[in-house]
Amino acid sequence: MSPEDAELVERTWKGILPIRDTFAELFYRKLFELDPGLRPLFKGDLKEQGRNLVAMMSIAVRHLRKPEAIATALRELGRRHASYGVRDEHYELVRTALILSLDLSLGEEFGPQARGAWEAAYDALSGAMRGVAAPAHAGA
Repeated sequence: MSPEDAELVERTWKGILPIRDTFAELFYRKLFELDPGLRPLFKGDLKEQGRNLVAMMSIAVRHLRKPEAIATALRELGRRHASYGVRDEHYELVRTALILSLDLSLGEEFGPQARGAWEAAYDALSGAMRGVAAPAHAGA
C-alpha cells in the first residue's frame, strides 16, 4: 500500500468518525442484504458490535503505515472470527459491504482513488486475518 493510499484512507476515515454509529448500522445492513445467512453469526448486541467494528477499524487505519505493529492482533482476530464460523468467502462479502457503506457515507469524497485505497487497505489487513483463519477450516 502506497503512502498516498494510506493518507487517503486516513483522511476519509476521519469523515466517518462523526457518523460512526450510522456507518456501522449501514455496514451491517449491507452485509446482511448481501448474505442474510450471516446474521446468525452475530449473537450479541449489533450496536455494540458496530462500536467494536469502528474501534477496530480506527486502530487499523492508524497503523496502515506500520502494519507489523498490529500483525499479531490481526492474526488473533482472524482466529477468533474463524471460531465464530467465519469462512474465507465471508471476507469478500465484508469487503463489498465496507466499500458500499463508505461510498454511501462519504459521497463525492469517496471517488475512484479513495475506493482503490480502501480496497488495498482492506486486502492487506484482511490478508493477515485470512491467513490464520483458513487452516482452521481446512479439515471442515
